[in-house]
Amino acid sequence: MKKLNRENIGLSDKLPIKIVQFGEGNFLRAFVEFAFQKLNQDANFNAGIAVVQPIDKGLVNMINDQDGLYTLFMKGIKKGEEIQEKELITNIVKAIDPYASFKEFLALAKEEELAFIISNTTEAGIEYVASDKPTMQPPVSFPAKLTVLLYERFKHFNGDKSKGLTIIPCELINYNSDTLKEIILKYCADWSLEVDFTLWLLNHCTFHNTLVDRIVPGYPKDQIEEYNSQLDYSDNLIVSAETFFLWVIEGDDKLKTKLPFEKTDLDVKIVADMQPYRTRKVRILNGAHTAMVPFSLLYGNETVKETVDNSFTGEFVNKAVFDEINETLNMDKDELISFSDEVLDRFRNPFIKHLLSSIALNSISKFKVRVLPSLVEYVAIQNKLPIHLTFAFACLIRFYKGTWQNQTLPVNDSEDIVSFFAEIWKSDNYYEIATQVLQNKNFWDEDLTSVKSLQDAIAIALSEIELNGIEQGFVNYAKKLK
Repeated sequence: MKKLNRENIGLSDKLPIKIVQFGEGNFLRAFVEFAFQKLNQDANFNAGIAVVQPIDKGLVNMINDQDGLYTLFMKGIKKGEEIQEKELITNIVKAIDPYASFKEFLALAKEEELAFIISNTTEAGIEYVASDKPTMQPPVSFPAKLTVLLYERFKHFNGDKSKGLTIIPCELINYNSDTLKEIILKYCADWSLEVDFTLWLLNHCTFHNTLVDRIVPGYPKDQIEEYNSQLDYSDNLIVSAETFFLWVIEGDDKLKTKLPFEKTDLDVKIVADMQPYRTRKVRILNGAHTAMVPFSLLYGNETVKETVDNSFTGEFVNKAVFDEINETLNMDKDELISFSDEVLDRFRNPFIKHLLSSIALNSISKFKVRVLPSLVEYVAIQNKLPIHLTFAFACLIRFYKGTWQNQTLPVNDSEDIVSFFAEIWKSDNYYEIATQVLQNKNFWDEDLTSVKSLQDAIAIALSEIELNGIEQGFVNYAKKLK
């Protein structure tokens, strides 16, 4: 087959560089490039992307070898129907390795039409490195590289107010933009950069916190022949993703004008406060994942899809989400139902094999952040325990015993947590076991025995699980709680 490049597929025009993107990995190529391509197609956005490799080794050479082109395959379930789509992504203009060509990197600052900085340098990428200096070519950290680029732009355009940039990080940390801005301002102070530059940053550049949500398995090496059979060119940068797409960006009407996503069919929300959407994702998507893992593994399932497809475990997860978690969220109910339906569709995606054992890592800390707030708030609102989330809590405690029906369970946590459970499971007094777990402030940052009836409910559930297994145990436990 012919090599994938612009000449071979008849693409001659290159777009003006309006976006500098730090990061060239699978997620950005399946998420940001896809989003801006939609803007180009549906809103005549006319934006090209210059990709910057944020670390010493990366994909820049491979990207340039294909003139920035690659194929995105999207597969998933929507309202019960399988969807398979593919798109040739064409908006990367160039890819730059600042370690090999620092001058080319700095030249990006002088692009007349540059308007946006996008990044995803992993959660560890937004960090302050004290040893970074403005004379380094390049500095080590992403924030230091960005500070150098912004300062070069400020100098080149003599502080022109209209040349300020819109900075939208996509790293998976809360308040990602606020954190990035704080580090950049620290470098300004460390490096004794002039006050006018700091004022230009503060007054004419804007920083926007974000939430991104799309599962991107990446290069489909195990099915590459199947993917290649759908192409009439050779593509070494194929990337696969689910069909679901959500981008929440904190911003105002000015940002909506800059990014007219309302002209596309993408779910991009530009809102004053993204925290409710973050809470929604953590409680529903991540919370359902975390709640189902011990419960479903003890039942005998191996994957997320098996869990939601099974009549018993599927109904359990459904009721935990719609009847309990959603009842604690102060958001539009129709929007919560729609999002929850999409989450369950994502769980059913036949193209992604999501092993429960791979989600089991650090389940105690995950339960504290993702599930416990829903349980506690449900009690405060309804003045009774949420039956499914409470049973899931008991399953978590039973899971950490480490064995079930003569099989080893995939417990994967810190040594102190594993040792704690090994010690308490020397007892067969379920009320005492429940009490010791609930009182452990190292786990929960509070004494959960203060939650009305929780000790009794956990003890009943543990007894039923041990005597009757998961399915019959849950039926008996639910009758006792009612």
